[in-house]
Amino acid sequence: MEPIIIASILLLTVGAAVSLKSVKGSILACVAALAMTLLTPSIDVFLYALFVVVIALLNISSLTVRQNQITGVDYSLVALIAVATVYIAYTNNPAFILAAFVLASVPTYVLIMVGDRANVNVAIKYITFMVLATVLFLIGALLLVYTSYYPNETLYVLGFVMLILGLGMEVGCAPMHEWVPDVFAAADPLPLSVIASITKIVPFVAAYKILLLTASPLFSQLAIFIAFVAVISMFTGNIGALTAKETSRILAYSTVANMGYVLATLVVLSNSTYLYLAFAGALMQLIVNAAGKASLFTSIKVNGASTPLMYLIALSFIGLPPLMGFWSKFFILTSLVGAGFVWLAFLLVVNSAISIPYYLRVAKNLAVPTFPGRVTTIALVASVIMLITVVPPNWFVEMASTLIGGV
Repeated sequence: MEPIIIASILLLTVGAAVSLKSVKGSILACVAALAMTLLTPSIDVFLYALFVVVIALLNISSLTVRQNQITGVDYSLVALIAVATVYIAYTNNPAFILAAFVLASVPTYVLIMVGDRANVNVAIKYITFMVLATVLFLIGALLLVYTSYYPNETLYVLGFVMLILGLGMEVGCAPMHEWVPDVFAAADPLPLSVIASITKIVPFVAAYKILLLTASPLFSQLAIFIAFVAVISMFTGNIGALTAKETSRILAYSTVANMGYVLATLVVLSNSTYLYLAFAGALMQLIVNAAGKASLFTSIKVNGASTPLMYLIALSFIGLPPLMGFWSKFFILTSLVGAGFVWLAFLLVVNSAISIPYYLRVAKNLAVPTFPGRVTTIALVASVIMLITVVPPNWFVEMASTLIGGV
């Protein structure tokens, strides 16, 4: 698989260079590179790659709504994030896992400057937090890998805490979320449709793999730390969104809450019976967040999208069956209860209830009777993703077991 990934990256590099002369050439290079990532050895990995590619195409479509100073290059950056997101599914080598983490993070440093409302202060704040998050995550991961060869309880605890804090800061979990509301409220919605979307997948997959590769008896004792951070993130995000006025700020806090739901699944890592179910729920929640935020932030930019589609996406975030948002939470809740974290599952249900009013408010704010065009196409594709789970998605658990089963 490595030759295909390398070829994809080289193709994207050429596409970025070509964009100086032809934006269409850049788009063709991105599509070709993304298509190459679908050359997978198994149906489960293919399905994962397909979700990633579709979300990446949604993100690229969002960026095409408006021209900007690096049009063409930004498409290549999104495709590079997608390539890293697919590649991390193939590797269990810690060095390559961390390389994928960096490849998925660094392009956003450029994307934050894209758009009509590019703000230097906002960009500096975002980049500062992301660099700090990356450093924390990398050092934490390296310490954990070191202790897997040379056991040391103190270093394991230090590495564990640093990795979780770095992960939390990277994806926007409270209390490391300080950058999220300000950046989401001030930056242009189009790059945010990427930053709040596909970029959230790699950090969690990387955390899953690193923690599994460096498994220690200490993990079961430290899982309460993850649960504590997850609860803070859920309540901070949902209460913040409930009281926020601007739609972009509501979506910022909802991201904090959603990342809390996903973070909660990490407590199940030491329970082999429910591990794959937890990861399947986490992956589904990340896909819901990615597809939904890509559509909602693009809709903010153009002042609305089709009414039925906006409400369908909102209902999926709330967790209405049989939409994907329901199944993601169902899988997460089942795994938490099975692993003995009944209290955490209860708090997740409470937070899902808290989220109902503000998601309906977002749908109402963005819904317009008829809105033909690219933004409605983006919302339509996102809605189709939410509807895929009309048939119970047991295959998602199989996909999850394939992605991390070899660790």
